[in-house]
Amino acid sequence: METVRVVCAHDCPDMCSLLAHVEDDKVIRVQGDPDQPYTAGFACAKVNRDAELVHSPERLTTPLRRTGPKGSGQFEPISWEAALDEIASRWTAIIAESGPEALLGYAYSAHQGQMNRHIVNGLFHALGASRLQAGTVCDTCCETAWDLTLGPVGSADPESVVDSDLVIAWGCDLMAVNVHFWAKVEALRKKGVKVVVIDPRRSRTAASADWHLPIRIGTDAALVLGIVHILVRDGLCDRAYLAANTLGFEPWERDVVPRFTPEYTAAVTGLAIADIEKLAAMYGAAKRSFIRIGEGMTRLARGGQALRAVASLPAVTGAYGRQGGGALLMTAASMDFKFGFVKKPSGPATARQVNHLRLGDDLLNLKDPPLRSILIAANNPAVTCPEANKVRAGLSREDLFVVVHDPFMTDTARYADIVLPATTYLETQDFYRAYGSYYMQYAPAAVAPQGQAWSNFRLAQALARRLGLTDPVFRMSEQEILPEFFRGATGAVAHVDPAKVIGGGPIKVAPSGGQEFRTPSGKLEIYSAALAAQGLSPLPDWQPDEEEVRDAARWPLRLLTAPSYFQPHTAYSGVQFLRKREGEPFCVLNPSDAARRNLADGQKVRLYNERAAVGLILRVGDEITEGVILVPGQRPGAEAVDGTINMLCSDRLTDMGEGACYQSTFLDVEAWDRPAARA
Repeated sequence: METVRVVCAHDCPDMCSLLAHVEDDKVIRVQGDPDQPYTAGFACAKVNRDAELVHSPERLTTPLRRTGPKGSGQFEPISWEAALDEIASRWTAIIAESGPEALLGYAYSAHQGQMNRHIVNGLFHALGASRLQAGTVCDTCCETAWDLTLGPVGSADPESVVDSDLVIAWGCDLMAVNVHFWAKVEALRKKGVKVVVIDPRRSRTAASADWHLPIRIGTDAALVLGIVHILVRDGLCDRAYLAANTLGFEPWERDVVPRFTPEYTAAVTGLAIADIEKLAAMYGAAKRSFIRIGEGMTRLARGGQALRAVASLPAVTGAYGRQGGGALLMTAASMDFKFGFVKKPSGPATARQVNHLRLGDDLLNLKDPPLRSILIAANNPAVTCPEANKVRAGLSREDLFVVVHDPFMTDTARYADIVLPATTYLETQDFYRAYGSYYMQYAPAAVAPQGQAWSNFRLAQALARRLGLTDPVFRMSEQEILPEFFRGATGAVAHVDPAKVIGGGPIKVAPSGGQEFRTPSGKLEIYSAALAAQGLSPLPDWQPDEEEVRDAARWPLRLLTAPSYFQPHTAYSGVQFLRKREGEPFCVLNPSDAARRNLADGQKVRLYNERAAVGLILRVGDEITEGVILVPGQRPGAEAVDGTINMLCSDRLTDMGEGACYQSTFLDVEAWDRPAARA
């Protein structure tokens, strides 16, 4: 049996180094690599089953051409040559008739290798096609808010938490999305360091922590301001650090913070006054407090203000200036690789932008020219995008030529004209850079592509040749491209010899020193002149959102979506064991809300609002408070009673970064066997 050192390519901050045990070109087992210091020799429960993902009987094995109506799942096998010829000829005709902006490449994050992730969009960049404004369904709100506060820079090293004297998981279920950080936190707890979880849900992380604060959805900024109010009142601010390293604390302290008395903060957040006082005292007493910030708390109307508030808090006590202190959102910005060689090989300086989260609306309504063809890879927008019914309506257009490249027949692939079988990460070689730690690694393929599967890398290069593109990236091998990522790099990356990366295992490229600020002022900007210029509050603040207030008056429940433990998104749908472990797609309702509607545990229920209705299995439990309905994971429609949860979510934009507002969704629930309520 051969052992191959590989890297997990699932969309996760940890980027585990793995050992794949291979026999007769079959992955027998996947386990954690003990020589990776951060991921520490273990993999999560999902990745432990990735041998079954590679060899799933549900894998697509050959290219397919549609034979029935869009969405029907009726296809016939064709050859790769026939598929590529048809794609190239259709695109060539579309470009001649409508220009390249009638095409859209739509590849995202299901493969985190920097070549396989970006080369598809690089192909469309070189063609001058419409450009995907990627990530708005996920992280553009929190990233934009972070950049406006600290600058485009990475956050605290998660390995520094060993020196922390208080850990707060703020809107982050570490056991679900950051399990290796949780392992380090657990070790710290054994030494007596307190761990606090601030989350609307009593997740497994919250249940295992020392203290859980079940905050109301969307009120995180108010809690921060309440804490700062008490820190100011009790003389617990690090005035010297604030004066030397921040911009705008004085107007924040004078104009915003005074409103957030403990009484007002309690009324907004739903937390007890005594708990707010206790939390502020704990935070003020800590010298090396560490906040792990979850992205989910920013996926709502005023998510950017929430992130700015939480990211400013470590400055108030000077935690950013001490080893083991600060905050962790993402690390990638401090690893200065030059991925533009793959992402932007050539093409015009500007082109029409298509916002990731508004795909459905743009498929239906863009003009001059309308979108006439789309290639979708490494994503499943018919499930993941807000207004998922709009996405499906757009993909159903008979005049839209849809190509989907995926290992499985997803909800999105069912709407394709051409479906192409894709490899999993264990069948590709690539270069990886973590976004939740400071490690990089090159990994070979563990096994050859299964069936007739092709990688994103091979597909993009083949299409580029047919379309006459001559950029070097479309004819170079993965190992030939790798040195380009280091050419002109700065910081820790600049000190790495790319020749030693291949076969070198995990390599740490963390910045030295404390938290850096890359704002225009060179300081943490509590006051943002850029936001003031946009007509937004330049200081972190909390105000009720008018549209949320209006929707809450109409609908009695607020949606909370969160990653599930075994099916966080559809990338794991091909593993039958994990599907069974997670169970049917479900929602969770507080016992009081269930009793009020005469609903029972295990019952089929309809979740509905003015946009759609979906059917799920009800679980009744007190892990969430009254007035909230929890839906863990994003699941294919065929697995549920009916539909998928993002059909209920609007394509409204966040206050910063043009991100998605999943948590600004309001609805009601009723028994499935009752006549559907009128929205």
